[in-house]
Amino acid sequence: MIFNYLRVSTIDQNTSRQLVDVPCDREYIDKASGKDVNRPELKKLLDNVRQGDVINVHSLDRMCRNVKDLLVLMEDLQKKGVTVKFHKENLTFTPNIEDPLNKAIMTIIGAISELERNLILERVREGVAIAKKAGKYKGRKNSLSDIQIDELKSMIGKYNRSQIAKHFGITVRSTYHYAPAKQIKVVEA
Repeated sequence: MIFNYLRVSTIDQNTSRQLVDVPCDREYIDKASGKDVNRPELKKLLDNVRQGDVINVHSLDRMCRNVKDLLVLMEDLQKKGVTVKFHKENLTFTPNIEDPLNKAIMTIIGAISELERNLILERVREGVAIAKKAGKYKGRKNSLSDIQIDELKSMIGKYNRSQIAKHFGITVRSTYHYAPAKQIKVVEA
């Protein structure tokens, strides 16, 4: 079978420029960061591919923005007997055929993609810090009212954070924002 894998970083973006006129039997589209391989559609794709299948990807940075993950993923696909084609870079990785030049090019482009992602994150952090200093950035408004925050804090210890999050319709991570974990002091003997 022939699979097309498309990825954009946010739900607001679209994949219309990726793999235009590239036919396939099935398409997988993720709207998630490429910082790691924990993406639902990528996982489905990896579960479905078999020996002899082909995966089309618009470009290396659509597959991963992390060199280590990219190399591991490509090695796993090679072991499964899957061919992977990166159309923008015109790179094809075929099982049982070692091409050191292709691997080197993939590694270099993967490193540049990872660098680009890190630079974007750094610029965002710098911009937020400048906006905070200027009083223009206050951060996201609380989802919970003051009364709800007090209620949440009173539930800590009585319920686990997953139950609390579900009760308020927030993430578990948000419970730590409203009620940070108590610091445990380690006393050395």
